Amino acid sequence: MNAKLSMILRILLGLILVVFGANKFLDFMPHMEMPEAAGNFMGAMMATGYMLKLVGATEVVIGLLLIAKKAVPFALMVLAPVALNMVLFHLFLAPAGIVPAAVVTLLTIVLIYDNWNSYKSLF
Repeated sequence: MNAKLSMILRILLGLILVVFGANKFLDFMPHMEMPEAAGNFMGAMMATGYMLKLVGATEVVIGLLLIAKKAVPFALMVLAPVALNMVLFHLFLAPAGIVPAAVVTLLTIVLIYDNWNSYKSLF
């Protein structure tokens, strides 16, 4: 992939993660209406007292790593299950909000492909 395009996609993904991750702490974005099952799931994550903040902190750290171009292959591997869960949450519980989750997942897949040489030793 073109190095400039890869950089743009990496920074875009990093910014998305920092914004949505920070929102889990600062609550600066409006809440979307969710179906009951999705609301129950999110309520359960908030009720733990730590889970939503852990996901938010993970998103912020991964986003900053991607923006700074530090440990990008590691950041993408940590992000992969988070991105998959974003899509599955929206696919099964809140389909109306699937677009941002799909964008994050697609960018993650594209960037993993772009960094595939870093993962070859795993297979």
